[in-house]
Amino acid sequence: MYRKIIKPLLFSLSIERAHRAVILLLRIIGLIPGGRWLLHKCYAVEHPALEREVFGIRFANPVGVAAGFDRNGEAFRELAAMGFGFVEIGTITPQPQSGNPRPRVFRLPRDRAIIHRIGLANRGLETSIRHLRKPHEGVIVGCNIGKNTATPAENAPADYLKLFRNLYQYADYFTVNISCDNACRDGSTHTREQILRILEPLFDFRRGQNQYRPVMLKVSPDMPDEVVDRVADILLETPLDGIVATNGTYCREGLQTSREALEEIGNGRLGGAPLTRRAVEIVRRIHTRSGGTFPIIGVGGLMTPDDVRAMLDAGADLVQLYTGYIYEGPGLVGEICRALIADEERRQAEAAKAEAEAKAAAAAAPSEASDTASSETADAAPEPPLPSPEAAPGSGTNAGSGTNAGNGTAEGAGNAKSADGVSGCGDIPAGHSEKSPKTASGTSGEPAIPAESVPEHPGKQA
Repeated sequence: MYRKIIKPLLFSLSIERAHRAVILLLRIIGLIPGGRWLLHKCYAVEHPALEREVFGIRFANPVGVAAGFDRNGEAFRELAAMGFGFVEIGTITPQPQSGNPRPRVFRLPRDRAIIHRIGLANRGLETSIRHLRKPHEGVIVGCNIGKNTATPAENAPADYLKLFRNLYQYADYFTVNISCDNACRDGSTHTREQILRILEPLFDFRRGQNQYRPVMLKVSPDMPDEVVDRVADILLETPLDGIVATNGTYCREGLQTSREALEEIGNGRLGGAPLTRRAVEIVRRIHTRSGGTFPIIGVGGLMTPDDVRAMLDAGADLVQLYTGYIYEGPGLVGEICRALIADEERRQAEAAKAEAEAKAAAAAAPSEASDTASSETADAAPEPPLPSPEAAPGSGTNAGSGTNAGNGTAEGAGNAKSADGVSGCGDIPAGHSEKSPKTASGTSGEPAIPAESVPEHPGKQA
């Protein structure tokens, strides 16, 4: 229904007007008794396989809303009811700011992308606190914080600390947005010294609190690889809890939208499908550099369940949607969750099969070893000697005397028996080999068994 009816209606409006309409509709549904329950029944997917524990917080599923969708915290409860595992509001600044002049957000349908230069427009700290004071038990809320555009770079740490202190009791985690704003290019705040000047006051404040709030750092996809490594090293060397990667990009390479259209749009961050590859690369690089021991929230260009799989495989613990949600609609969250459930069930089935095969092999090994040992024992056991079938009764034997073991005949003069049945063993004639040892009867004084009385199967004789 979204793709056939709702999406065409929303795409007939400017993107900012459509966005305001969606936020307003969600707020109205939230005011109706049972409205959020209905959203949950229609869109949410729940399963134990989706649950994640990241930086000490239990998430119902790993799919969240990226900052920028609900800038003021107006509809975070309704978004959570629609199946998101967490909602990141903001970017919040200490003072309200209107952002850059309109139009400032543009769709690129051929590339399934958007370009925006909003400029961190929001209604300020006080408005966000007013919304966050509403009951929201069970809803995980992150606060994305940034400095006001008018704040000089040397005073930026004070803006971040003010936001951190005042929002601390309402947020479950914080994301520090070190981008200057959406109207300029990154770089001025990506030096190690600038980053630490912003982060250290936040760590100092957190040490004096009874409750722990994780602090994440949001980075840009346009950072060179050496800067990405520098950020990862800061993650290793400071109390920073993790990374959110990435923000939008200023790169315009590989787009299907015409150059003329892009020039008409002008400057701004690009988000959507063209960003997927670079965002995954940065997540993988940070994951490898940090040894996979720190949480990463992957965001940027996640348009399909396969994109989310790639991001999670690269090392992300959680993911966030924005542009994909605009193009694919609210059903995308459920599609992703069902795909992740199917993947987990497949892994469990494969693991169970491998375990069963291992147990069967282990159980078969002792049986095979026992059979082999029995076979070896049987092969080593001597066969009982057979009397010569050619010997006639009394021929070659002394009546009433014992026989030569397994032979029953006297071969030559040297083999004649004594009267008491003990062999007067002479030499074995040439060409005759003794293949079997003597039986007990071969050395006793028991009478020889006549040839005609030998049973048909001597090996089974009692």
